[in-house]
Amino acid sequence: MKYLILIALLFSSVFTNAQDVIVSQKESTWKNFTYDMGAVFGGIGHSYSRPFHWQGDDWANFGYLTAGTLALFLVDDELNNWTNGFSDDIPGFVLDYGNEYGNPANNYMMTGGVYLAGLFTKNEKLRRTGVLLISSATAGGFLQQVSKRIIGRARPKSGDSSSTYDPFHLNRVFNYDSFPSGHAMLAFSNAYAIAKQFKNPWVKAGIYTVGFIPGFVRIMDDFHWVSDVAFSTVLSIFIVESIDRYLDSKYNEKYNAQSKKLSWNMRFGPGTLGVAVQF
Repeated sequence: MKYLILIALLFSSVFTNAQDVIVSQKESTWKNFTYDMGAVFGGIGHSYSRPFHWQGDDWANFGYLTAGTLALFLVDDELNNWTNGFSDDIPGFVLDYGNEYGNPANNYMMTGGVYLAGLFTKNEKLRRTGVLLISSATAGGFLQQVSKRIIGRARPKSGDSSSTYDPFHLNRVFNYDSFPSGHAMLAFSNAYAIAKQFKNPWVKAGIYTVGFIPGFVRIMDDFHWVSDVAFSTVLSIFIVESIDRYLDSKYNEKYNAQSKKLSWNMRFGPGTLGVAVQF
């Protein structure tokens, strides 16, 4: 009888400890989740507030972005005619991937999956990556939706020229919502954030290439002008970098301890006009 009592007490103790561990894990998971969601909204707010804190180099970078976009504006119609010349040669699977991956619903399925994997495996690095992906996509997505309605630029498929605008609409006007490109912004935000996990430049280049496909496909399908995609791609880099700096103060895991400054170079020459961005 004595041994039965001891065994019963032992099982009771183990069961109680197991319950405590389960409860503790649930509390820890919920605590991490609420903390991360706060970081998501904090990152979005931080990215939107950055222009009020810009200094010399920041305004110079914005000037380069503006100058590069305006330069492309001048040749958008010619570039569109050129891309139409080989758009039929693009493989179907590339077009399908480009149109589907940049879709907001598919984008959040991917970014949410990355975050939940980090949350439930207690991996802070993966959690932080998920937070960076979600906050960057949300900040860029909201910004481009508002901009489309304000600017009202005609899409190539509308049949109008790149200089045609129908601005200032509360509701979205299809075929007059070209600038900027949401697909390009979402896709390259993801690629740029994920590439931060790797140091190998070839791996980074491969990820960037995959991230650029949706923007390229949208040009091929006459949904966007080249300047739409170029501007959106560079803007997505600005957003990710801004939020990533903010997250440095929120998480111990810093996979990107290297300098986070963008390097710009204007290039002029015979038949050449452009802006080179190093990141």
